[in-house]
Amino acid sequence: MQVFHCPECNAQVWFDNLACPNGHPLHFDPDTQAMVPATDCNWRAQIGCNWAADPAGDGYCRSCSMTRTVPDLGLDDNIRDLAATEAAKRWVLAGLHRWGWFGFADTGARPVFDLVAEKTSDGPAQITMGHADGVVTINVAEASRAVREARREDLAEPYRTMIGHMRHELAHFLFVRLAEDPQFLQDFRALFGDETQDYGAALQAHYENPGQAGPDFITSYATAHPHEDWAETVAHLLHLTDLADSGCAVGLLDGQDPYAEPSTKELIHRAADFAMRVNHVNRALDLPDLYPFVLGEGVREKLTLAHKSLRRVGPV
Repeated sequence: MQVFHCPECNAQVWFDNLACPNGHPLHFDPDTQAMVPATDCNWRAQIGCNWAADPAGDGYCRSCSMTRTVPDLGLDDNIRDLAATEAAKRWVLAGLHRWGWFGFADTGARPVFDLVAEKTSDGPAQITMGHADGVVTINVAEASRAVREARREDLAEPYRTMIGHMRHELAHFLFVRLAEDPQFLQDFRALFGDETQDYGAALQAHYENPGQAGPDFITSYATAHPHEDWAETVAHLLHLTDLADSGCAVGLLDGQDPYAEPSTKELIHRAADFAMRVNHVNRALDLPDLYPFVLGEGVREKLTLAHKSLRRVGPV
């Protein structure tokens, strides 16, 4: 993520700031990727959304207007968890805008979000996060670090975040957009396999006997089905790109804008090398590794296809 400046006084500000140090209100415009003078989004007061209201969004910003369902905000913790979930969504969408997705010039379909909670007025609800027919369902309960960490331990996952959930589920939606191109499907199947195989049966087999991440898969879950391999691969491409971009923004990395980098090999090298160095620093403080993954040759080939396919401007 970039570092921004107040349009009124040029003070340095961060992506999620509502006001600059001098008190000027801030509004993020995803098309210009800058803080601009603008009208408040309708959700600004309730969930701290600092995006500019979209002229086509009936008073909502481009991110909030994608949300179809929110949890019962009269119940404890739901408003807090919704705010954190929407913040993660804005972060991910801002990055995708830099590759031309969901911006003003993109006339293709956009995702719809159902942001739902386990805590309801009728008692606990069972929620399955996922994507289906253009709708992304996210369990806002995982915005709680305690909840998320407990599930990470239960599932033996090295990494579990709300931004990660958003990137993974949006990757499923992006596949649908990209699959309109027969050449993409041909290239995809050559690397990831046949995505038409029975999804439910594949997941059941995975949960009964989980596969191992290795040189061809970024995570164990990626071995379950080509759709999940794609979603995990794209999520990690976005992780790596944003990691390098954030490093550049604060002067810890040199070189061209990672979102403008045409070479996947160079992008991966810069991001992975940076992550390794930060991992070393974290270990001095007994903190978890920043990026605890190994990128095998097969994974790098898949990252290259994802990078080539997602780095675009305008509609597919």
